[in-house]
Amino acid sequence: MKILLSNDDGYQAPGIEALYHALRDIAEVEVVAPEHNNSAKSNALTLHSPLYVHTAPNGFRYVNGTPADCVHIALTGLLGYTPDLVVSGINNGANMGDDTIYSGTVGAAMEGYLFGVPAIAFSLTDKGWAHLDVAAHKARELVNYLAPSVMAHTQSAAAGHHEPWLLNVNVPCRPLADIRGFKVARLGRRHAAERVITQVNPRGETMYWIGAAGPAKDDAEGTDFHATQQGYVSITPLQIDLTDHSRLAYWAQSAAHLSAGLVGGPA
Repeated sequence: MKILLSNDDGYQAPGIEALYHALRDIAEVEVVAPEHNNSAKSNALTLHSPLYVHTAPNGFRYVNGTPADCVHIALTGLLGYTPDLVVSGINNGANMGDDTIYSGTVGAAMEGYLFGVPAIAFSLTDKGWAHLDVAAHKARELVNYLAPSVMAHTQSAAAGHHEPWLLNVNVPCRPLADIRGFKVARLGRRHAAERVITQVNPRGETMYWIGAAGPAKDDAEGTDFHATQQGYVSITPLQIDLTDHSRLAYWAQSAAHLSAGLVGGPA
């Protein structure tokens, strides 16, 4: 099994080091990660400036771009082959609920998924890297379990039939003995972020800092928030289709009214 490993915290982050060492004895692992921290860059690609790839003394390759940039250029020429699995992380902090929209960790995994490669994003629920060894152990356990499915996907993709999958995984920041297992969960929701933070720089200009993420709004049973609070590693399968299917009929009626020149929207 060949794994492309990336992240959003940068190639020197403890999370990607731990994940590399956890996976290298069960797969061939190549690291292509951002040069600097790129948290909250989502799926952003760098289109108006060149990207450069350098190799660190430990063999990790790093890019002066976003997490999605790293996976994109790896899959479109840098590697020279298509990996069997794209893995992103381990992130320094949770990526649950609305976080997944902004997350560079998820963005890197999603870029692999968009290229038809199965992908997993791993995050540790608390910042600070406590119990990182536990998160790496659980990540290895999951990847090892999924290996037959990953290789079967590679074989079917070669035959022109493939359905990649994208998993968002959050590991509770706990000792290994306190992890109760794995649980599939839907995304929860967060409240709006805290207020913006303003400061004045030495030139008298106002600076704005995005506030901290809000607390959980929907952490009911069945959500990723609830699962990790209960000590489970949460697994959330993600999809890319953002279409609001339940309202297609409503907006189709609006389009029909507009086409007919009617005034006012449907009731």
